[in-house]
Amino acid sequence: VQLQASGGGLVKAGGSLRLACRASGIAFDDYAMGWYRQAPGEQRELVARVIIGGSPNYVDSVKGRFTISRDSAKNTVDLQMNSLKPEDTAVYYCKAVDSRFRPYWGQGTQVTVSS
Repeated sequence: VQLQASGGGLVKAGGSLRLACRASGIAFDDYAMGWYRQAPGEQRELVARVIIGGSPNYVDSVKGRFTISRDSAKNTVDLQMNSLKPEDTAVYYCKAVDSRFRPYWGQGTQVTVSS
C-alpha cells in the first residue's frame, strides 16, 4: 500500500488549499479513506473521512470549510480547504483503512496558515 500526499503549502488566513492523496497497491473502493492532521505538541486528529456509499464525516472545526472527495477512477482522495485559519496549521496525513480495520498512512504534507 502506498499513499502519496501532495498539495500543502503556505497560505494567508482566508485562503484555500487543495490536498491530494493518490493510493496505489490497493483495491481502492474497499478502503475507507481519510485525512488527519497533527499540530506541534498536539495529538493527531481526524479531519475528514469518506467511505464508498457513505456520507463524509468532518471534525466540527472544519465543517462548512473543508470538503473531502474521492475518485475511484483515479484512486485519489482530495481535501479542499477553504477559509483557512491559523489554527488549521498542521501536518496533514492521508490514511486508508482496509476491511480488517488495518490502517495505512501516507507521508505528511505541511499546511501553514499565516494570520
